[in-house]
Amino acid sequence: MSEHIPTYRLQAFSGGKSASTEVYFPDYTGAKPKIPLNLLYRGDYYKISICLRGKAELKVNLETYVVTPGCLILATPNVVKEWLYVAEDYETLSVFFTKDFIATNNAATGKLRFFVAPPVHVLPLSATEAASIAASFRFLQQKYGTPNAQRDNILKNIIASLLYEIGALYDQQPPELPAATTNRGQLLTDAFRQLVQTHCISMRSVQFYAATLCITPKYLTELVKAATGRTASDWIAEAVVLEAKALLQNHALPVQEVAASLQFTDQFAFSRFFKKSTGLSPTAYRQAG
Repeated sequence: MSEHIPTYRLQAFSGGKSASTEVYFPDYTGAKPKIPLNLLYRGDYYKISICLRGKAELKVNLETYVVTPGCLILATPNVVKEWLYVAEDYETLSVFFTKDFIATNNAATGKLRFFVAPPVHVLPLSATEAASIAASFRFLQQKYGTPNAQRDNILKNIIASLLYEIGALYDQQPPELPAATTNRGQLLTDAFRQLVQTHCISMRSVQFYAATLCITPKYLTELVKAATGRTASDWIAEAVVLEAKALLQNHALPVQEVAASLQFTDQFAFSRFFKKSTGLSPTAYRQAG
């Protein structure tokens, strides 16, 4: 077994059935893709769903959510996911789309902070809110299945509208921190957090992320601290610890191989880092789980 957590592409779910390589609206009445979603995995896509009936348990970045009717589910690229339980009658309306689809076609969605770093990945909605989101999904589903020369542009605009509708729901949630920050500061902080998700295994220095964003390490640390209440180093360490915890769940994988997979110089360096961050050694964490 590979020590790495697999990353699935959107095409793994569409199975070549989608007319677009960037957007996929699944029809769950047919055969489902044979992908082991009950094991840890990542995706290179965004997925938004509204639960219509049934129940499921989803773990995102090692945090467990219970999904029931009226819940909105948001899966962003690179987060670690695992479906712990899915009821036989579980039913959703869902849409998959790539990062490039949004970045290329609608830069305005960059204003939606929840889209970059969701405070929660499962959001319970009121009956009225859930009905409104479901109606938007069904409209999207109708246009997805209707041939049109401008189909991609039509889908782009419907998805953008859906994102703004969802963004308003997230804006109603209590903020993580009362302190506000400048738009530039928040944009750079969100970009930093995205970079950390992508590069944390191989790059653990604040200097790397600051250089990538064309700012100084001191300025990056100040921006991130002001926006989140935590330092840039804290975010990097948390991302590495998350990856480590996910790998340690595989008891067949020796701690030494986990350390090597995370590019630590040796098992002892990894163990010191992990214990400093969690208060437990890797072995103790594995036994406690």
